[in-house]
Amino acid sequence: MESIQKISFDLLPEMVSNLFEKLETIEKLLSSEKNLTNNKDNLLTIKQAGNFLNLSVPTIYSKVSKRELPCLKQNNRLYFVESELMDYLKSGRKETNSEIARATLNGLKKEESHSKAEQYFKSKKG
Repeated sequence: MESIQKISFDLLPEMVSNLFEKLETIEKLLSSEKNLTNNKDNLLTIKQAGNFLNLSVPTIYSKVSKRELPCLKQNNRLYFVESELMDYLKSGRKETNSEIARATLNGLKKEESHSKAEQYFKSKKG
């Protein structure tokens, strides 16, 4: 990494050009990283899905038959999309106590403002 130097007016165009080059490099890196993270649609076999979910193959079959797990069926074989399995795992996320408390407070505030609005409109009717 280059050390910070004093910039004179004469060096300003060159420094701006260098900044744009570095910015383009950063954008390319971020774009390639985004493509890597978006490429989560890897197809998994039932054994791979079991390893991914830390479940046995019979348990996977059971969840598929109950339509609890999303899957693809081709030529009497089951395949699983990795991103869909990750969504399945995330759907079972439990809220923390602070998230529950925050949601409760937000709900109470909404109810409070709703009843104040009702009182206001009732007073205008009467």
